[in-house]
Amino acid sequence: MSWQRMALRDFVIVRELELDLNQGFTVLTGETGAGKSILIDALQLALGARADAAVVREGAARTEVVAEFEPTAAAREWLAEQGFEGEPGEPLRLKRQLDTQGRSRAWINGSTASATQLRELGELLLDIHGQHAWQRLTRPEAVRQLLDDYARIDARALRQLWSDWRAAQRSLEQARTQQSQLQQERERLQWQLTELERLAPLPGEWEDLNLQHGRLAHAQALLEAAQTALHCLSEDEASARTLLYRAAQALQAQQHVEPRYQGLAELLSSALAQVDDACHDLQQHAQRSELDPAALQALDQRLGLWLALARRLRCEPQALAERLQGCRQALAELERNADLAALEQAEHQAQARFRAEAERLSSLRLEAGARLGHAITQAMQGLGMAGGRFEVRLQALPEPQAHGLDQVEFLVAAHPGSTPRPVGKVASGGELSRIALAISVCTSEVGSAPTLIFDEVDSGIGGAVAHTVGQLMRRLGSDRQVLAVTHLAQVAACAHQHLRVSKGQDAHGSSSQIEPLDGAQRVAEVARMLGGQQLTDTTLAHAQELLCNSS
Repeated sequence: MSWQRMALRDFVIVRELELDLNQGFTVLTGETGAGKSILIDALQLALGARADAAVVREGAARTEVVAEFEPTAAAREWLAEQGFEGEPGEPLRLKRQLDTQGRSRAWINGSTASATQLRELGELLLDIHGQHAWQRLTRPEAVRQLLDDYARIDARALRQLWSDWRAAQRSLEQARTQQSQLQQERERLQWQLTELERLAPLPGEWEDLNLQHGRLAHAQALLEAAQTALHCLSEDEASARTLLYRAAQALQAQQHVEPRYQGLAELLSSALAQVDDACHDLQQHAQRSELDPAALQALDQRLGLWLALARRLRCEPQALAERLQGCRQALAELERNADLAALEQAEHQAQARFRAEAERLSSLRLEAGARLGHAITQAMQGLGMAGGRFEVRLQALPEPQAHGLDQVEFLVAAHPGSTPRPVGKVASGGELSRIALAISVCTSEVGSAPTLIFDEVDSGIGGAVAHTVGQLMRRLGSDRQVLAVTHLAQVAACAHQHLRVSKGQDAHGSSSQIEPLDGAQRVAEVARMLGGQQLTDTTLAHAQELLCNSS
């Protein structure tokens, strides 16, 4: 079971409602205008439908809808990927609030969510078939998607192969029309590459050259500074080293009298050791430092070449090494694009891969179309269209498209002996509703969503056909959760659970309520659906008989 509980507050004309849903086939009935579709509208809002402030009950500041589900394996996987995991054994809880200004907020398992996330999750939990479901039978893309869903066809790989083929076509066409431009660009890049390779700039070399140049240019000043520091630290009679040594000796001589002098003497000894380290480093540096006019001249020349090339290429000197690598890559890419033979081969290979996958999907669609046509034809026989026939036809497209090589069309022969023609051209409104219902039932049996909702899809039928519709839904309810909004007593009598919507008046205005029916209450509701508000012994007996024969 998937849908377990629904709670509404200040939604349209519902002040407050809490409803528990059962497994099996559930019907929702009520008088015209009582608000039978309110529950479905509220559910769709909880599942990310477009928010409209008009659904907030008049006089209220906001509406709130809560729907709880038993998560499927696919839903649990989605929740884990999106970071909405709940406690083990706890229901999946969706919540949506909407105020009179149209501001909407949503939560999944207590965490803030977007309407898009609600819609994605809702697709894993239930399928809703509306009373105008037949309209999609006239849209080619919807018909194709319906067949693909029935056949369990995933066309994402085909669409990617189509994109790859189109990209290969564009590359080839661009190369053919830009050969002269490609040659000019090749010459420009080749000139830049020649100049850059002559200089051969290395990553980080510019910074290193400037550092070396600075040292050589100031070598005399650096040497003099080192010598001055050495003189002050250790070579002068009153050097820092000499004075530190004397101070430490003086304190050590008196530390037996004043113990605190010991710590001070040790501190001075540490400073003396650091002075010795500094003197050693300065001596090493002074020995290695020397004036080298030739090296300085070579660095000047190297830096001059860097600056000159950077000006010609209109870039910063430090960018030359990266520019070299970029020219090599751009030239290699240009060579590939200029290779028409290779591009033609790539385009042919991309086309072959697309066609192979498209032909595979065409075979799957053809086989699934035959199965679907047979199943819907069988369902039509019990829906007042005896002798009618339904066919799924695949026609080759003039040119391949992203979805494949075929156009899918639904054909119907509503009467025995008639030639099947496109659904929208030969079927009446009532026949379209019945055909759509047959398609919904046949395709729902292979769907993955555990909950199916039929919102007045039985409009325009009655009598024995209505009883057949009820039996079809009851059969679906044997292993799926099915909810139907209906005005037909024959359909309602087949349900495992019966909910009634009623509208009343109080001091605050109109208000709708939903209550489960059983026993005499259910008999009375079915009798009302059969004969109107005036209940008679005859209608009650008929309702009782209908319930007994339908269970």
